Parts: sequence; structure tokens; C-alpha cells
Amino acid sequence: MNAIDLHRKLEENAGLLIFGILVVSAIGGLVQIVPSVFENSLTEPTEQTLPYSALELLGRDIYIREGCSTCHSQQVRPLLAEVKRYGQYSRAGESAYDRPFLWGSKRTGPDLSHVGEKYSDEWQEIHLLDPRAVVPESIMPAYPWLEKRLANKNSDVHLRMKALQRLGHPYTDEEISAAPAEVRGSTELDAIVAYLQSLKRDTSVYDSDDHAGH
Repeated sequence: MNAIDLHRKLEENAGLLIFGILVVSAIGGLVQIVPSVFENSLTEPTEQTLPYSALELLGRDIYIREGCSTCHSQQVRPLLAEVKRYGQYSRAGESAYDRPFLWGSKRTGPDLSHVGEKYSDEWQEIHLLDPRAVVPESIMPAYPWLEKRLANKNSDVHLRMKALQRLGHPYTDEEISAAPAEVRGSTELDAIVAYLQSLKRDTSVYDSDDHAGH
């Protein structure tokens, strides 16, 4: 049976065609997934990547709640145009403590992978409360309610950290116990600014790459 006859037989037999699709898809999936299981650099944090503090963790949840990830990516792809605009490309290990990942694919606004290296806390606060006060052409909505709400109003930040500890995040029991007091009185604005300021590249990774290339 030649290739044309085999192709015709597959098209005429729906069950056989579905089986063939499943087999090919399974092989393709295994080719992509299996190598990543044994590649530590894809699952282990880089040298300067640390778990989020209690306040940063609350800020990240607020960032997700407000839909920021629908307009901002957190992934610089290894393309010349992106590296020139946003800085060094992202590494998997820099997102080791992100659950869920917020890499994104749409950029109505700029990529925020390294935004913590660019602006002061005051600038971030103004930008969140009144974006056009600092970027006149901005189409980003304002979030005035952030400064009026307590970040840990549900008093559950320690429970979130406990859950992440069970998933492998290196929080100590002491850090978890101290978390409610650490964020007491902090607003949602304080929390999301703390999270944004934590978004920085791991310079140890890129410095080692630069040295290796010389």
C-alpha cells in the first residue's frame, strides 16, 4: 500500500483517522513535555528569584483580580526587537514562584517583566490612581478604590502562604505566622505597588551569559 492509498483509507475511515490524530498528537506532546521534566533550569528558581513577601503576594492577587494581565505581558521573548525595547529576555526560572504564570500574550500596555527597575513607588501610585497624570496618552483605566481598601481584608494571607509552602515555596513557619502583622494596615494600593516593584530581572543569569560570550 502506497502513501496515497493509505491517505485515502484514513480519510474514508473516521475511526482510523481519529486514532491517527491522537497518536500523532501524543507523540508531539511527549516530544515537548518529556525533555522539560529533566531540565532543571525550567523548574528551579534562578539565583536572585525569591518567593513573594506577604504584601507582594497580596498585590499579585489584586493584579490578577483587576485584570492587569489581560493588557500587560510579563514575558520578554528572545527576539531582537523585544530585547531592545524591554531588556533581557525572560528565563523560566524567574517565574518559578508564579502560580499561575502571568506571561500573557497581549500587550495593550507595555511588558512589565522588569518594571520594578524603572519607576519609584510614588510614580507607581500616581499611575494607578490617575494614569494620565504621568502618561498623558495612556488608555489605562484609573483604580482609585485601591487606596481605600485594606489589602488583607479577608485576613487570609497566612493561609495563602501556607498553601504555597505545601507546593514547595520556601516559606518558613515563622514567616507565615508573622505575615498578618506584616501587612496590617496596608492598602491594596500599597500591595500592588509592592508587587510591581518586585518585578525585576535576575542579573546573575544575564551577567553569567555575558561573561560566557566574551
